[in-house]
Amino acid sequence: MSVANWAGNVSFGARRLHRPGSVEELCRVVAEADRVRPLGTAHSFNHIADTPGDLVSVAGLPPVVEIDSDRSQVRVAAGLRYGEFAGRLHAAGFALPNLGSLPHISVGGACATATHGSGVGNGNLATAVSALELVTADGSVRTVRRDADPDFPGMVVGLGALGVVTHLTLELVPSFEIRQYVFDGLPHPELFTRFDEVLGLAYSVSLFTDWRHPVVDQVWVKQRGAEPPELPATPADGPRHPVPGMPVENCTQQLGVPGPWHERLPHFRLEFTPSSGEELQTEYFVPRSQALDAFQAVHRLAHLVAPVLHISEIRTIAADDLWLSPCHGRDSVAFHFTWIRDADAVLPVIAAVGDALAPFAPRAHWGKLFVHSGHYDRLPDFRALIERYDPAGKFHNEFLERHVSG
Repeated sequence: MSVANWAGNVSFGARRLHRPGSVEELCRVVAEADRVRPLGTAHSFNHIADTPGDLVSVAGLPPVVEIDSDRSQVRVAAGLRYGEFAGRLHAAGFALPNLGSLPHISVGGACATATHGSGVGNGNLATAVSALELVTADGSVRTVRRDADPDFPGMVVGLGALGVVTHLTLELVPSFEIRQYVFDGLPHPELFTRFDEVLGLAYSVSLFTDWRHPVVDQVWVKQRGAEPPELPATPADGPRHPVPGMPVENCTQQLGVPGPWHERLPHFRLEFTPSSGEELQTEYFVPRSQALDAFQAVHRLAHLVAPVLHISEIRTIAADDLWLSPCHGRDSVAFHFTWIRDADAVLPVIAAVGDALAPFAPRAHWGKLFVHSGHYDRLPDFRALIERYDPAGKFHNEFLERHVSG
């Protein structure tokens, strides 16, 4: 079997890839396997989904989208990509409070790894989950609900270690419009004196920098109000792509043109591939209260970072109660790095960035490249969940052994 991840830097070692067409078929696959791992849209950059046994994708399950208007909830198939059903929510008068920069990722994979989006008041995508349905190691189906199961906060960001998630119920809010503005060249002195204010300027704010100059190259501001924000930077005179030289047509509408939430919160359009995949990614989360010091610590490594970097993005995510979320218990700022696809050149720099951020208790994005995942207070409780749900280690793999069990 030959299956690789989206970036092409990981070739999975599984014997077989299953794509069941029903939950019943999925239950049989899981029950009969000795080792099995769930595979989402493969937009990960490490071996989190790998296994010497069987891979199983839920993308072939019926594309369920069941909107409960009375409860402001939607039940969706885990294999659906956000961009495939967000428009239906909007047409029904609803929205998700947050979306990632890519609408191409699946709901199940995004929530299992605490993939996020941005905004000082916005939790990661997993915080919208109020129930999940999963096939456990013996092939049975279990439903876990936030309002009924004390283990729920440990199961949503489950890293595929507890079972194969088939459906999720997400909490909705009334639909809303967003205007997106981009600013060029925010000087570091202005940023440093207003760091927290800039990141909290609107519903969602992202800073893009290549660390080469004493400015933030681009500030992306996604706001619900009609008046343009005020920043000591130059309003963009046309659409921008975060990575210089990449086609701006791939990006969502800018220049303050209002549009529905699902067409503005992501950076990229579903109908385009956001990049060629010729890249590697790393992301570290630090407490928001220490974000400026962390920014300056990374900036001191600019001579190492810039030569192997496409672009960095800095953005905020609100605290949550999910045990393995990088934002568990603390409002956070994420430092994201999109590297060139040269592992030999990049891996030493990833280690150096991790060391530089060590004073700020960094936590790594589970689906990206890192040396140490960080400190999680509830990790012992999560290990106990694994013992209960998967005592024989059917869903275990080398990645979990190193970063969860070890």
